[in-house]
Amino acid sequence: MVRSVMWQELTAADLSEQARADAMVLLPVASMEQHGPHLPVGVDAILCAGVCRRAAEAVVPTIAVIVAPTLWCGMAEHHMALGGTFTFDLAIYRDVLSSLTSSIERNGFKRMLIVNGHGGNIAALAAILPDLQRQSSLKIRITTYFELAQPAMPAILEDQDGVRHACEAETSMMLALAPELVRGEALQAAHGPPQVHRRPLALGQYRSFRDFTASGVVGDARRASREKGEKLMAACVAAIVAALKDPHTWDNS
Repeated sequence: MVRSVMWQELTAADLSEQARADAMVLLPVASMEQHGPHLPVGVDAILCAGVCRRAAEAVVPTIAVIVAPTLWCGMAEHHMALGGTFTFDLAIYRDVLSSLTSSIERNGFKRMLIVNGHGGNIAALAAILPDLQRQSSLKIRITTYFELAQPAMPAILEDQDGVRHACEAETSMMLALAPELVRGEALQAAHGPPQVHRRPLALGQYRSFRDFTASGVVGDARRASREKGEKLMAACVAAIVAALKDPHTWDNS
């Protein structure tokens, strides 16, 4: 019998054994937010967990890896006005991540890769990482899976060079991973601006998604296909696998 790579599917004894074997822990972090008229609000959590699971299964048993339960809520204030969204504030997000990190450490694990699946979490994770590392003996690394895999995406996508929001890329990956959750009848309305135009770096501004996309979409989901989704998923999994196999991932230099 092949043992699962998913934390919630293992026994406490299984997890203790994995900790003794110096297994790496992948912690998927995502968001629960609106994704236009055609996708469920759980897209980020579904895709991030799916990428982590496939990556872990690709390297086991050569490398011991466990995928922790997904932190499904993140930093999503910018989506609140369009409904269907949960959000943390920064202090609570930090405290939740600190508690999860402590729990993983107390279970005996020594290495943790936080795999992010939501663009709105990127700045917060960068701000929180120093505190997480200061408080923990774990070796902690953070990546955003679709940024890690971005170099492979332009050759797959028609209108984008990477992930936008509820777009050609995310919709394609959902068609590959959970097609039953994609509302095909709503795809014709699932388009918005091709990208979010940002001010120069010296000028900061908070913007709600409602201010620049009536549909809640950035990009054009009408370009999505299952074939593209399978290729995108493969690229994302390959990028995580490469990070897991690279000995420099855990260097302190």
